[in-house]
Amino acid sequence: MRKDFGRRAVVAPLPVLIVGTYDENNVPNAMNVAWGGQCSEHHVALNLGHKRKTLDNMRLTGAFTVSFATVDTVVAADYYGDVQGYGVNKIEVADHHAVKSPNVNAPIIEEFPLTLECRFVREEETPEGEVRVVGEVVNMSADESILDENGKIDLGKARLITFDSASLIYREIGATSVGDAFTIGRQLLK
Repeated sequence: MRKDFGRRAVVAPLPVLIVGTYDENNVPNAMNVAWGGQCSEHHVALNLGHKRKTLDNMRLTGAFTVSFATVDTVVAADYYGDVQGYGVNKIEVADHHAVKSPNVNAPIIEEFPLTLECRFVREEETPEGEVRVVGEVVNMSADESILDENGKIDLGKARLITFDSASLIYREIGATSVGDAFTIGRQLLK
């Protein structure tokens, strides 16, 4: 038996994305973006409200970074989503460290182990009254702490978190593999 919940939308896992930008004075800013993800092989899409420091900064610099929150960064990640970037240096308050990306005019926040460096491609008004931003990933950088013995990214080591929009909590994404992509389903081929 199933229970109906009406028009409530729950998509899981929902990444906890931290978007980094610079303002007109090269002060770094960070925002927790709940509605975003990968939209093609080399592109990400983010839905933002109209009055956001992050959106102003993207328009100004033409660039942004997207980092993935972890168990170790959950407090700062939540803070980045609770406070507007106007008039406050959120990076400083969170005691985080930002360095300029060598590939785009945006900050890499060192405490987040995996970062996408993006060129601002376009924005479009959504029917829901938000602004959808599309960025082209020009580089992905990872801290050595989340690399395997072959130098490849091991997301299991990153301890990424997801936003559980059904319960309004953060959850750790499991590290256990349940099968090899593009392989496990072949057992159903006849």
